[in-house]
Amino acid sequence: MEDPCAARGNMASGSRRILIAAFLVAALLPALRAGVIHPSDKLTEDEKIALVRDLSSEYAKVKGNLPRSHKALEFNTDGTWNLKQWQEAQKENGLVARLGDKVQITKVTLDGDKMLLDINGGLKGAKGSWRNHVQVSGGVGMVQQPMTTGPASYGTTIELDFHKPMESLTSDDVKGYLSPIFDFDKHSATKLYTETLSPEMQKAVTEKRAMVGMDREQVTIAIGHPDHKYRETKDGLDMEDWIYGAPPGKITFVTFEGSKVVKVKDQYAGLGVQAAAPQVVP
Repeated sequence: MEDPCAARGNMASGSRRILIAAFLVAALLPALRAGVIHPSDKLTEDEKIALVRDLSSEYAKVKGNLPRSHKALEFNTDGTWNLKQWQEAQKENGLVARLGDKVQITKVTLDGDKMLLDINGGLKGAKGSWRNHVQVSGGVGMVQQPMTTGPASYGTTIELDFHKPMESLTSDDVKGYLSPIFDFDKHSATKLYTETLSPEMQKAVTEKRAMVGMDREQVTIAIGHPDHKYRETKDGLDMEDWIYGAPPGKITFVTFEGSKVVKVKDQYAGLGVQAAAPQVVP
């Protein structure tokens, strides 16, 4: 006879899988109908992951006044920007940073022919994260101390406009485009932070994969921001799935319990094949 507790557990697990499947269908159906899953670009998945990973914690000194804005500040890859928009934003909302202040890119979003870069937490303000406490100093390494960017407690967002599909793009290319307004540190905060991880996690980051035991920051460094999230509370425990990819093709599920990854599973949607057995905490 089947154990009633095990039966209830299997039912709960099955219900959760059904809910996630329904969530995916609802989220992806409009894109499938339109025949488009991702906004138009020509970047490979590895290039996208590398861009997000290599830019998402970088420090730079501001070469002029950087306004706070309720709308992303437009900037073009030819080095020009919407001066009127920037001036009006400064007049209305003040500054995030002044000439010579240090700021940090805290999030990178790829959106068709645009790249959105949150500065000091973006339009909603800085959030708690290792990125808000990591400073690159003189090539020595990282020191733990708060950012010192003046009185500004809110961030802004830069909209880097390519006016064509992004293709064969690297983080160094992006830094070059932004050089009229930002002077980037020569030492990568992400690289220095990665060097503090265990050898197993360093290997996973290099191979662009999530692994059991990572926290959210480490997963983001390894494989970027998820396409979708699904969250639930079961028996008082917070669980969250980060979902990468879209059908038809490979979909990766990264499951968190609390703050740590407890399972990673790859599936090929529409092909009826599971890529690999899930990793489960003993």
